[in-house]
Amino acid sequence: MLTLAIDCATEACSVALFEGEECRAHVHQILGRGHAERLVPLIAGLPGKGRADQILVSLGPGSFTGVRIGLASARALGLAWGAPVLGYPTLALVAAMAQERHRNMLTVCMAGGHGEWFVQDFDEAGMPEGAAASRRPQEAASLASYKVLAGNRAGELAQLTGETHEVLDILPDARKSRLVPTALLTTDLAPIYGRAPDARLPGVRDGAPV
Repeated sequence: MLTLAIDCATEACSVALFEGEECRAHVHQILGRGHAERLVPLIAGLPGKGRADQILVSLGPGSFTGVRIGLASARALGLAWGAPVLGYPTLALVAAMAQERHRNMLTVCMAGGHGEWFVQDFDEAGMPEGAAASRRPQEAASLASYKVLAGNRAGELAQLTGETHEVLDILPDARKSRLVPTALLTTDLAPIYGRAPDARLPGVRDGAPV
């Protein structure tokens, strides 16, 4: 079985094609912006233009734009190929990548929006210990439960806590998507934004009509 994995929820944009558990080809680029222009060409550059029997895609949290682009592409390809699409949480992939090196309980800290960070704890099996929270840096520091910190804001989080931590500076990579616990894969492709959207509908305040 061929599996296409897509992850563009952060400044990293990556795709990977698996045959069974073996990664046949992958690309990982740090773009910052421009995911919409780069994602489809990256997929098309994979063997067989990336065509697969199933698709894995990151659900977020991360960049609103990146999450939506990844999901839209995965849905469109799944429809065109008749392939099922499964989603996984972005922070769970970061935790799984970290635990490939350190099989410990850990805290993931990733850049969010408006100066906030996404923070979430994971147990030794890579399962989340509660929902991801979007917090200002000082508040995020109070949520760092474990000595191992992973993610692209892990170093800054460690400095704020004033304690000694094992820091793993990691961005998601689709090539490692097979590490995400199977229990976290879902057919519910609702994006995980981690915080309220920046834009609001006219006449709506804090989610309620005014």
